[in-house]
Amino acid sequence: MARPALFSRLSNKIEKLVKTARLKQSIKQIHGPKQFDLAPDDVVVVVMVKDGAFYLDAFFKHYRALGAKHFVFIDNGSSDSTVAQIKAQAGTVILRSTLPMKAFESDFRRHGAQSFAHSHWVLYADVDELFDFEGSKDLGLSGLVRYLTGQGYTALMAQMLEMFPVGSIQSYAKTRFADAVADYQYYDLSRITRYDYKDKAIEFSYFMGTNITSNDTLKFMFGGVRQKIFGEMCCLTKHPLVFVDDDTWPNPHPHVAAHVRVADFSAVIRHYKFTDDPFGRDLQTLRDGILTHGENKLRLDVIANTPNISFYSQDALQWEGVEALYDQKFLVQSPVFEEFLAREQGAVAATKAGSK
Repeated sequence: MARPALFSRLSNKIEKLVKTARLKQSIKQIHGPKQFDLAPDDVVVVVMVKDGAFYLDAFFKHYRALGAKHFVFIDNGSSDSTVAQIKAQAGTVILRSTLPMKAFESDFRRHGAQSFAHSHWVLYADVDELFDFEGSKDLGLSGLVRYLTGQGYTALMAQMLEMFPVGSIQSYAKTRFADAVADYQYYDLSRITRYDYKDKAIEFSYFMGTNITSNDTLKFMFGGVRQKIFGEMCCLTKHPLVFVDDDTWPNPHPHVAAHVRVADFSAVIRHYKFTDDPFGRDLQTLRDGILTHGENKLRLDVIANTPNISFYSQDALQWEGVEALYDQKFLVQSPVFEEFLAREQGAVAATKAGSK
């Protein structure tokens, strides 16, 4: 019995070494400095992108408003104006690889983080995601990581909130992203399945088993409005903000960090997946034969019989800010963070009063 187990371990090790070698050979830096000059509380935003030009103006506006100054994009072979738009922005790096995203997604992100943000905080974001948290306008990302570092945390959990308009998704197929964000003001918290943080029923629970949590009310969530409309049991929980060092494993899975101490509250990611003609993009992936997962097929099966899909229903809730999500039991609140935030807001108010 020992010999097959040994062979399996050796085989897995060889497979990982081959995969790492393929990644290093494939990925090339095509823009930006070799390293960033980072302050202790700077956060590097790491983004996996392919043909994301539609989203980039609003994406940069949002994350720069949070105080982000450094961005690492891993481009997976864009053919639109993505690369040119990123190059026009200060503080950006572009790495390029055309290896299949399905097989290398986590490796791409981890490589970007470890190469440009070692011993610093990294925020993983997709171009259709807007990360937010209570007090973001006062704290910014730098204030947030000061709290996390001061408490000894090395990761922050967030829940993805699928945003949608009152009208049909198809009617917004050609709407600019900034305009769509203004109209996508609703979300639906029905049909969400919750699991304890380390529940072994979660397929990738091994990684969470390596982590320390400081709040038992943190849950992994699946489903939501996409389960309601399309039958997708998608994972809504991510660990987007991680401190990168030799002890943490920042991205072994697209939704998880490993060997981290998870903060005592959760943030939100407003997700705008259903913009930029999403069903047309799903259909194109089917034509190209590059469906990355069964979710694309589930959506196409539904839209074939429903030409004008609206996510809006009596279960829809209007976006009123992060704090409302505490009362709705979607996010977890922390008394310790509340005290920190109150002190920081008081200091900001005093500074403004003194400058008058």
